[in-house]
Amino acid sequence: MNVVAHPRAKGRVAASAAPAVSVVMVVYFTGPALERSLRRVLDDPRVEEFVLVDNGSTGLEAAALDAASRDKRVKLLRGHGNIGFARGANLGARTAKGRDLVFLNPDAFLEPGCVASLVETLEGAPAALVGARVLNEDGQEQRGARRGEVTPLTTVLSLTGLARRVGFLRRFEIHHEGDDLPTGAEAIPTVSGACFAMRREAFEAVGGFDEGYFLHVEDVDLCWRVRKAGGAVLFQPAARVVHPGSTSQKSPVAVEYWKGLGLARYFRKRASSAPAKAAAWLLFPAIVGVSVFRALRTRRARR
Repeated sequence: MNVVAHPRAKGRVAASAAPAVSVVMVVYFTGPALERSLRRVLDDPRVEEFVLVDNGSTGLEAAALDAASRDKRVKLLRGHGNIGFARGANLGARTAKGRDLVFLNPDAFLEPGCVASLVETLEGAPAALVGARVLNEDGQEQRGARRGEVTPLTTVLSLTGLARRVGFLRRFEIHHEGDDLPTGAEAIPTVSGACFAMRREAFEAVGGFDEGYFLHVEDVDLCWRVRKAGGAVLFQPAARVVHPGSTSQKSPVAVEYWKGLGLARYFRKRASSAPAKAAAWLLFPAIVGVSVFRALRTRRARR
């Protein structure tokens, strides 16, 4: 693994100062959204350190990362290959020196004040995981930005759309993007991993991300473990980030496949009895199958 830093490059924070806020970003063939995302992070005055974990990039993306690394707040980690999101994020967190860690997707764009809102919420709840309000480019809140308890039942009903279409099943709908916005930070079981913050000691206390996940669901798992350890998961509507989605050059079928594998792993972890574990194993092919089918259907519809 190579660490690239440029101590003489321009930046707003003195190199000798211990940073309060570190942003960690794992990059893997993100596409043209990467440059805009990098620029938004470096333009945010609350960002004192920016750790970039390059799991794989095209030539243009590598050039954008090299350009960003000229800022003295940036640490660029590369040469380790595609180690998956969870391992990459943990690597970035171990490298970062900040008291507060902000994890941000490479295709997400910070809105003004987003980082400030996240870390200021942590001041009053240091054992919390604080998630941002994730928006589509049209300003609508993105599906999955705030969710209820993710269980086998709620997931199946959500994936199949039954929780939205069938009246008596609506109580099992886990997606709350259509709910009224709270006036401040609100406790919720699950927030999006596209942009969230934790105190370093809280992140380390729960063991960081579970590296058994390669791509997707590691954020759901982390929220669950934070709550299980007695911490809080909070949704902060004042912290806004735009996440267009589908910018990665990775096949959407492959992405959904990994998401299905992640859900199956998560349900096995949550199972507290032998019957529950057996049910989780039995649901495994159905969850993966539905995830892949949705990706295939979406791809056909776009043709």
